Amino acid sequence: MRRVENGKLVFYQFEQWRDSPIKHGIYTRCGGTSNAPYDSLNMGGNVGDTPQNVRHNHEVMYASAGVRGDRACTVWQVHSNDVVIASRPARNRRWVVAADGLISDQIETPLTMRFADCVPILFFDPVRGVTGIAHAGWRGTVAGICAATVRAMAHTFGCKQQDIQAGIGPSIGPSHYQVGEEVVKAISDYFAVTDGLIERDSTDGSAYLDLWAANALDLRRAGVEQIEIARICTAENTHEFYSHRREKGRTGRFGAVISL
Repeated sequence: MRRVENGKLVFYQFEQWRDSPIKHGIYTRCGGTSNAPYDSLNMGGNVGDTPQNVRHNHEVMYASAGVRGDRACTVWQVHSNDVVIASRPARNRRWVVAADGLISDQIETPLTMRFADCVPILFFDPVRGVTGIAHAGWRGTVAGICAATVRAMAHTFGCKQQDIQAGIGPSIGPSHYQVGEEVVKAISDYFAVTDGLIERDSTDGSAYLDLWAANALDLRRAGVEQIEIARICTAENTHEFYSHRREKGRTGRFGAVISL
């Protein structure tokens, strides 16, 4: 990914889309108006920040990305594998439905979600002109949110898997994401393997999950060949990103947006 600075505002973009007709960005916590512990570009509306700060921070993101904030679509994220088609924002509420995947073929219809250790995955099919975004914690990962998004793009818009490009954004990295045995079992049940996905600490046998590798594997199994992985750990970079685990739940949410 390439890092972009615009004054105090900092965001990242995938290299594979440098000359692409889409607008996108994965934003950091820098450049907003929220106070600690949400400082400063918090996009989360249910973490304790003021609604005024959250609205202003969204406006900053939309303006810097060059997208239409009045057309932005989002979901109430619930760690599922549900994917919805976005054509326009829902009336009289901020989110379309409860889900963890959004796809669209509409021009000037930004898709956006919020993160703080979970994985943002962005999708683009340059042949069909379709964008997508997904939110994957460990529950969404073993529910197959990546594969579900690919299937939805293919079924709804006729996308071919080999044409779909995916970007796996900043999230908690494998060296910081210790998980319990129930998560190890869930990974094993879904992927039928744990090699390359779960690493054991040599001293106490504790398990660590690689969300980047797991979601990349899910994408490859779904037929996606063009995948860029940021490999930026939110827990190691709390000066730029919110980390729910590193900051013990007292933190904000960073935003991701993609638009035709």
